[in-house]
Amino acid sequence: MVDELIEQIRLATKAITDFGIHLFDPTIRLGVTGLSHAGKTVFISALIHGLVRGGRFPIFEALAGGRIARAYLAPQPDDAVSRFDYENHIAAMVNKRDWPSSTRQISELRVVIEFQSLSGHQRKLTLDVVDYPGEWLLDLPLLTKTYETWASETLRLSRERPRSDLAKSWHLHLAKLDPLAPGDEQQALTAARLFTEYLRACRDQNYALSLLPPGRFLMPGDLANTPALTFAPLDLPTEVPPPAGSLWAMMRRRYESYRAVVVRPFFRDHFARLDRQIVLVDTLAAINAGPEALGDLEHALNEVLTAFEVGRRTLFSALLRPRIDRILLAATKADHLHHTSHDRLENILRRLAQRAISKAEVAGAQVDVVALSAVRATREATARRGRQQLPCVVGVPLPGEAVVGEIFDGVTEVAIFPGDLPDDPNDLLLGDINAFRGLATTSLQNVDFRFLRVRPPALELTENGVPALPHIRLDRALQFLIGDKFV
Repeated sequence: MVDELIEQIRLATKAITDFGIHLFDPTIRLGVTGLSHAGKTVFISALIHGLVRGGRFPIFEALAGGRIARAYLAPQPDDAVSRFDYENHIAAMVNKRDWPSSTRQISELRVVIEFQSLSGHQRKLTLDVVDYPGEWLLDLPLLTKTYETWASETLRLSRERPRSDLAKSWHLHLAKLDPLAPGDEQQALTAARLFTEYLRACRDQNYALSLLPPGRFLMPGDLANTPALTFAPLDLPTEVPPPAGSLWAMMRRRYESYRAVVVRPFFRDHFARLDRQIVLVDTLAAINAGPEALGDLEHALNEVLTAFEVGRRTLFSALLRPRIDRILLAATKADHLHHTSHDRLENILRRLAQRAISKAEVAGAQVDVVALSAVRATREATARRGRQQLPCVVGVPLPGEAVVGEIFDGVTEVAIFPGDLPDDPNDLLLGDINAFRGLATTSLQNVDFRFLRVRPPALELTENGVPALPHIRLDRALQFLIGDKFV
């Protein structure tokens, strides 16, 4: 209780300092996160590129209306945080046609935007983009859970299909452990290793499960092999306190260390300072993996949105603690589908997050859902099969992508019929087999396969020599997240 009070005082003090600084120099801290392989790095790179280079954003009113004079990069305010490697990420996509590497740590980039207000005055807005792994966001609910609660919930989940098949080795070791026996370092190391292997297997694209805390087990960084990452759930007896020196007491202590060393500093130093948030979701990967993955994603999204202390920003709330007042949920990789299915993809994500969205809206936050592609890697075409006209997407699969024995070379362009998503999202959640039949993508040679990873597009140079990155609804995302600040 005392620690929590001290934490509240720290947050309030930091909020008052930030408020004073930003009163005459408005700043928005935009958090960008998403679960593994959702496209966070690509999204941020494309967003910054569009602002700095004047992208094609007809829905972003301030830019489309010519009121933004210029946008430029500036030194970031947090010296202890890595700079987002914008230049190399853009170079990888434009020059090499390679996707940039995934987010492994928190990073930041500052953009200053000079614009003309609606009243004709010259103004400036500072946008701090904060990039962090979605797995860290899923750790925030641990702040309100005891070790015993977390262990019970994690074990219950691991005993449900398809997780139970992936947890067999860990469960076999778990059955041999006595929580009341003296703590043993080797037992703890083995349990943590098998538990981590189970989490890693759950994240595999064949299962695409999303609810995988503790997040640092999958990306330990400089905490690898430390006691703070050497714990695991135990099958615990009820109504018995943990004996001093027991394995149970050891695991509980290390869980508390994880919360103190990893989760609480992230919340205090980064998450609690955010103003706006976008959560990127690879909904297609969950659809490919089946109803269990979609159900798991639904649970994860509810955990994610519950973690936000949402609500409308007021002077009073800003002084006490920043509150995220706009949250955008984005179903990424919309370019893998024909545009006729984009609204359906959006509706599926909205259905998955509907309970959490309702809570956020009641608290006063604005929440929107969009299907987007920050960098569009395909184009649309129509192909004929017999008498059928098939709406296709055309792209270049990444080298090494394979379909029924055919391995793509990274050069050959392929036409893909992605099928149609169902009108009713519940068909997918309930496991209606007919809802999945349309998702089996088919090339013009009648080869069945699922969504292929494709290379970034080959770009034509604009008049000033700077390539314009094609996108789907990136401008709509920008308008929702920051458009209200250009008044």
